[in-house]
Amino acid sequence: MDILAKIIELRNQKGWTEYKLSVESNIPQTTISSWFRKNVQPSVASLQAICNACGITLSQFFAEESEPRALTKEQSELLDEYASLSSNQQKALLALLKAMKREE
Repeated sequence: MDILAKIIELRNQKGWTEYKLSVESNIPQTTISSWFRKNVQPSVASLQAICNACGITLSQFFAEESEPRALTKEQSELLDEYASLSSNQQKALLALLKAMKREE
């Protein structure tokens, strides 16, 4: 999936400029602009902010089919907690989850 193309698609569906996306998501326009200039993927926290601004979940953002997927209460809570972590904390949590999965 091309994440940057998906962001453009969402923005266009809303009829928003890059500036309006910036205002609605509370992400500096310079940050959003740099993703496209440098072809850099946004962080999960930034994607969450964009999804919140657009009124969708991360699951819906990444869904390949046209039908949105509903998150359970626990999944939604987990994503909210994850988004509130620092970048280093997110990396540590992902490493822990991967280690736990390998132990199975």
